[in-house]
Amino acid sequence: METRLSVHGLVRIGVVSPEHRVADIAFNCEQIRQAVSAAADCRFFLLPELCVTAYCCGDLFFQSLLIEQAQQALFELAEFSAEKKLTLVVGAPVAQGGRLFNCAAFISCGRILGLVPKTFLPNTQEFYEERWFSSAADRSADFVEWRGEAIPFGSDLLFRAEGLPDCVIGIEICEDGWVASPPSGQMAVSGATVLLNLSASPELLGKEAYRRALVQAQSARCLAAYVYASAGPGESSTDLVFSGHSLIAENGVVLAETERFQFASQTIRADIDIERLVNERLKNNSFAASRSATAYRMVDFPLPEAIASPLLLRPVPATPFVPPAAEERAQRCYEIFEIQTTGLAKRLRHVNCCRAVIGISGGLDSTLALLVTVKAFDKLGYDRSGIEAITMPGFGTTGRTRSNAERLAELLGVTLRVISIDAAVRQHFADLGHDETVHDITYENAQARERTQLLMNISNQVGGLLIGTGDLSELALGWCTYNGDHMSMYGVNGGVPKTLVRYLVAWCAEAEFSGETADILIDVCETPVSPELLPPHENGEIKQRTEDKVGPYLLHDFFLYHCVRLQYRPGKILFLARQAFADQFSDEVLRQWLQVFYRRFLPQQFKRSCLPDGPKVGSVVLSPRGDWRMPSDACVDLWLQELEQSEVADRDD
Repeated sequence: METRLSVHGLVRIGVVSPEHRVADIAFNCEQIRQAVSAAADCRFFLLPELCVTAYCCGDLFFQSLLIEQAQQALFELAEFSAEKKLTLVVGAPVAQGGRLFNCAAFISCGRILGLVPKTFLPNTQEFYEERWFSSAADRSADFVEWRGEAIPFGSDLLFRAEGLPDCVIGIEICEDGWVASPPSGQMAVSGATVLLNLSASPELLGKEAYRRALVQAQSARCLAAYVYASAGPGESSTDLVFSGHSLIAENGVVLAETERFQFASQTIRADIDIERLVNERLKNNSFAASRSATAYRMVDFPLPEAIASPLLLRPVPATPFVPPAAEERAQRCYEIFEIQTTGLAKRLRHVNCCRAVIGISGGLDSTLALLVTVKAFDKLGYDRSGIEAITMPGFGTTGRTRSNAERLAELLGVTLRVISIDAAVRQHFADLGHDETVHDITYENAQARERTQLLMNISNQVGGLLIGTGDLSELALGWCTYNGDHMSMYGVNGGVPKTLVRYLVAWCAEAEFSGETADILIDVCETPVSPELLPPHENGEIKQRTEDKVGPYLLHDFFLYHCVRLQYRPGKILFLARQAFADQFSDEVLRQWLQVFYRRFLPQQFKRSCLPDGPKVGSVVLSPRGDWRMPSDACVDLWLQELEQSEVADRDD
């Protein structure tokens, strides 16, 4: 299924580090044309600083022939852009008002729409740019007259895409991006979402990592895309070597980069998410407060459409909460576990309490909460026997989960209590006049609330803090019993999504525990997710599987991240889900569970509005005192209608 990128606020940008020769303008322009033509699925390209002539021309920049031919080359590239219906941003020397400027020429669909001169000219060590060029601050006019047309000229130009007005381009050149206060910062707060840097950066030992960090940091600081094009080894090697190290970064993440030290043209492409950048800025009042005193001139340009087929040119992780790389995942698990244990330790210290109560079922969530509690006690120097681990078998409890819960408690050295809830719940059914053979919501919730009642009362009995076990995914879907497992005195898992809980427990088995304890933790990870409120199968296996009812947590965590963290509309979330799960779920299945997500997420806010305290561990949290504040009676119709409309639009495509 082909999808127009702009529909979802995306724009495809290519960066070319072309093969080139010093002062050979005809060769250089031909290489530009060939490289651009080879990337037929892209319509917007950035090229390096002074790429028309090469950066290392030295005193040849004083030759009028070179400057005249560079101007002619820009018009030829403009004709090429009209033929191919694309936009090029290329570097060239430009004479104006008796001065020479190192410029970026913005060329789109047949026209040179603007010329942006470099502001900061390096003139130390290997650089001598002030010998040849003047700073943008020294320009004498806001336009240059070329072939009877007044072309906007200056460092105060921004370029806005027609049809995608939030795609605003700001341009700086090489050294401009390396100074203490880069012009791109002011461009960003003035509306630029895509920042371009045309560069000719010579390679030195260690400079690659520094350059990458600089690009990443500026894209993050500006909440923007930062696209960096660097000249390759075709530059003069008289005293320097250039590597052609080009990068595309978005909000602190590198989306693509070239291979260095290649004489042949190198091209990278990535799909920039303009909508994401705008959403990040809307909720960041510090960004809004960084107002710019600089007045910019806005130049509109046509942006021919790019098509996403079959896949986007950007990563769309199926597990946005779980890094795919093992080393990064282990580091994240370590940090989360430390946040959880430190948060609980602080609460225990504050209330001067060395006792804790926790209900354990042998499932993922309660196992993680138990491990956090154990390590919090260790951190404080408390005896683990002060942890009361209560397992409360009921009508749906299986031998596997009960055995894991009880044995784990014994191995960890906590105090174990086993309290069957069967008799108490049956008495409650009798009081209610409820038929025990009717396995409805009353049947299930009566068990959950009985367990919570026991836990709360035991906490009072022993003077302990009741530790909550519910996770972020369950809170998002409202998959918890109000005033049942929904309630505790401190919820250590409330910021951890289900897909990450499993990895945390597995990490604990590898990094924090060993022997039989680790073996049990691995088995817990392999146990199906279930509240175990319905009787098991005759063979004793779990009958009630949560994901059969609410859908795969893999999908719901994906939906949650893109809905809450990125504020995307349902149609875009579905579009991205197709990219992430193309080989796992059909379009029909994705639509089904996305609709379920919205039908559960908005109406279940009342449960989240009265959550117990608990630590924030990541960028998505649903605490009413933290990042997520919404009314409990908000209507879901708007989101469901948009999802339905996106289905109609897809059929039309």
